[in-house]
Amino acid sequence: MVKVSVFYPNRPGSHFDMSYYCSKHIPMVQRLLGSTLKSVAVEEGIAGAIPGSPPTYLALGHLYFESVDAFVHAWGPQAQEIVGDVPNYTNCEPIIQISTVKI
Repeated sequence: MVKVSVFYPNRPGSHFDMSYYCSKHIPMVQRLLGSTLKSVAVEEGIAGAIPGSPPTYLALGHLYFESVDAFVHAWGPQAQEIVGDVPNYTNCEPIIQISTVKI
């Protein structure tokens, strides 16, 4: 299992519309990637290491696939539409990481 994580950094002037992300963007991603997408998780940053400090990331999105090949195969044809939707919910430059899920 691999996890594709999308981190949205909390920088001065950044905004993130969590309502749009959860109600429109993620359902679109699920529809476009179909059954190749095994699971999705969304996190909203609320604080940094010290309670009350600003979060490092405004939001994190996690997409789970059986393999990197499965991700690449599903993502490729849909990437333009998915990435094209980003300006509808944020002005952040997302950071992407692909990880192997160990536990």
